[in-house]
Amino acid sequence: MKNLLLILLLIVAVVMIVLGARASILPPVLTGVGFILITVLFYTKK
Repeated sequence: MKNLLLILLLIVAVVMIVLGARASILPPVLTGVGFILITVLFYTKK
């Protein structure tokens, strides 16, 4: 279950980065990067 949530969080992060980059809006890109960092931290806590 935890792996599924990590994958979903990673997908949301990538989508936010892509959409923010296409629209040249910085906040979604920063949020996407933050989600990736959260995913990495949760993954390393296994």
